[in-house]
Amino acid sequence: MDLFRTRDHVPDFDVYVGAYRERSTATRARCRAELDVPYGSGEFERLDLFFPEGEVREAPVHLFIHGGYWRMFDKSDFSFVADTVVGAGGVAAILNYSLMPAVRMETVVRQVRAAAAWLQERAAAFGGDPQNLTISGHSAGGHLCAFLLDTDSPVRPRGALMLSGIYELAPLQRSFLQPEIGITDEEVHRFSPLRLAYQPSGPAILMAGERETAPFHEQGQAMAATLRRDGVKAAFHSIPGANHMSIVLDLGDSGTAPGQALASLMKQEA
Repeated sequence: MDLFRTRDHVPDFDVYVGAYRERSTATRARCRAELDVPYGSGEFERLDLFFPEGEVREAPVHLFIHGGYWRMFDKSDFSFVADTVVGAGGVAAILNYSLMPAVRMETVVRQVRAAAAWLQERAAAFGGDPQNLTISGHSAGGHLCAFLLDTDSPVRPRGALMLSGIYELAPLQRSFLQPEIGITDEEVHRFSPLRLAYQPSGPAILMAGERETAPFHEQGQAMAATLRRDGVKAAFHSIPGANHMSIVLDLGDSGTAPGQALASLMKQEA
């Protein structure tokens, strides 16, 4: 079996995708939101903002970056993440970016950085605190979080939660994914987070599900060590019973370990 092909290891993959969409539809019906807000001029350079009830002033701002191996899913599939964010009194931003192979990874990284900078610059206009930006991401989104923590990032988040991330791209060149998006040697060199340098910032929490394959645990542990090397307080946790699909669904439930970590990250003392 391919250790990176999720369908090989989560037989009810499509059931989870359906659950993402069902819960996200419910979130959009329930929460006050501004959808498809442009952070750039490109077709996919849009994000959805979700707000807590009542007047919003100097609220923490949280940016979520979805996964899908950089080539699938949409922000609308992950609105449910906002449930935990708004429940903790924050403003949730659920991000879209252009998908590979229509663009290369350089474009995706640029878009994620542009979105984070846009959020920070405009936070006060929608009731957010520009000095209180936190981030999270799942799978490819965990990978993309690294580019908001490294020395070239335009922002300095107060904390990060990185779920089931891929932090060294070279093994993907030998996986099912290579015929789909064709990761180049240059992309491996430039966009493998384990090869980057990081700036001291808020704490980073890295997680993988107990039932995920070995590379997600090995790379998560290595990424936490890399961040600690550069002065970031970082820790890796294996989540009991979780798989690659369930762990992100749990992010929208404040009663789970990922949900609790997200809420705590947003409520940390300055």
